[in-house]
Amino acid sequence: MDDTTLNRIAEALERMSPVPTQAPDFNVADGFVWHVEPDRLEPVPDINRVSLDLLVGIDRSRDTLLENTRQFARGLPANNALLWGARGMGKSSIVKAVHAQILEEGHALKIVELQREDLPTVSRLLNLLRSSSERFLLFCDDLSFSHDDQHYKSLKAVLDGGIEGRPDNVVFYATSNRRHLMPRDMIENERSSAINPSEAVEEKVSLSDRFGLWLGFHPCSQDDFLAMIDGYCAAHGVQVDPSRLRAEAIEWQATRGARSGRVAWQFFLDLAGREGVTL
Repeated sequence: MDDTTLNRIAEALERMSPVPTQAPDFNVADGFVWHVEPDRLEPVPDINRVSLDLLVGIDRSRDTLLENTRQFARGLPANNALLWGARGMGKSSIVKAVHAQILEEGHALKIVELQREDLPTVSRLLNLLRSSSERFLLFCDDLSFSHDDQHYKSLKAVLDGGIEGRPDNVVFYATSNRRHLMPRDMIENERSSAINPSEAVEEKVSLSDRFGLWLGFHPCSQDDFLAMIDGYCAAHGVQVDPSRLRAEAIEWQATRGARSGRVAWQFFLDLAGREGVTL
């Protein structure tokens, strides 16, 4: 084989080799989204979020998460957090709102969003973040696993697995509608069909145990639902007769068959549109 052929092979292999991921300029934004194929962190100039004081009925979870995040931003020990519970009760909103509050307090903290389907690439992301002097809140929204989903094994590297462990400059927050991240029928099936039921169940349930903080979100009361709407109206200057507002809000939640922060916001959007108010 002559030198020309060898050079062609070497050049072809070089083209096939993945280009090492370069860390972006973290000064350009406070938030980033992790994308793959190719691996990259895309900056988010304007993060979609609401003010922390507009999140009603979740005071205890708000205060706990805020203090944990504040500790981490100061370089102190902090826990990974799992926010679980009812749909539309502000689980993802509170993470983004807490991040905004930390920035307002003058702490440097970047938020990086990781999609659930990209969990197998998380070790590459952690290596990228590990090399930075910044501190990162790694956020995965709507985290859950199906019957044949093996992505949960990748998540252990973020929480405490591997000989390298989680980087000191990264804390992980996840939201889920499921307390144990797995469907209840999946856990029950493991108990009934596995050769060693207790071990099969423990492997999956123990994943949520790796979160130091469990924050539960439950359906709100009617008073909290109305207070959310009052807060949105006050924040955006929408003035409506209180008795009319209450009647329309109750009718709206009755047609939806649910009360939550999301339903309250959807009612407010409809109300603001009918009142000719731009947000």
